[in-house]
Amino acid sequence: MQRPFIIALDLDDRAKRLSLLEQLKGESLFVKVGMELFYREGRQVIEELKNEGHRIFLDLKLHDIPNTVQRSMRELASLDIDIVNVHAAGGKKMMSAAREGLEQGTIASKKRPLLIAVTQLTSTDELTMQNELLIRQPLNEVVRSYASFAKESGVDGVVCSAKEVPLIHEVCGDTFYTVCPGIRRLEDALGDQKRVVTPGQARELGCYGIVVGRSITNAMNPFEVYQAMKQDWEG
Repeated sequence: MQRPFIIALDLDDRAKRLSLLEQLKGESLFVKVGMELFYREGRQVIEELKNEGHRIFLDLKLHDIPNTVQRSMRELASLDIDIVNVHAAGGKKMMSAAREGLEQGTIASKKRPLLIAVTQLTSTDELTMQNELLIRQPLNEVVRSYASFAKESGVDGVVCSAKEVPLIHEVCGDTFYTVCPGIRRLEDALGDQKRVVTPGQARELGCYGIVVGRSITNAMNPFEVYQAMKQDWEG
């Protein structure tokens, strides 16, 4: 199973994005298009990236009533993306509707995008979850339950902290996809992430794919950092 190394294109303008991709030119990349970029440039950025040969994780984290999510996923499937996500907190009916929408929107000659569900954001810690989100169960128990609900709903995998991957595979099996943000080098600042690991640690924990952002996008030499982190990931 090919395990993707995904670069988060979380840059605040088009020029910076094009500059980063130019520095990584010649590489067939797997990139994450998040809300900021998609809301700014829309379908056009997806088409451009696909034309350049890149695979795409469209990170919009849909969370709404099931009917709205179903219809939205039907539209997103037409973009020929590779991965898309929802919030598991939307519940099983919503997650099932998301999968149904993707199946409806994927043309016959194409493979349906992978559908993954966010358990808890990697910027969320135990105190935030309990004191602000008012979820009184321990964080690991919440992640375990949300992952189990996602699998029951026909979702392909989850977005989670790499530290939670063994727990998720324990309840959902080793073939359940785990895509992990919050990946840093040891020398990098944590920023707003709370539950972080290095690429090599993520590999050892059994992650299917990792998402790397500021370690690369803020680097003086993005290509050099990309190559080093990718090597650490591949082992």
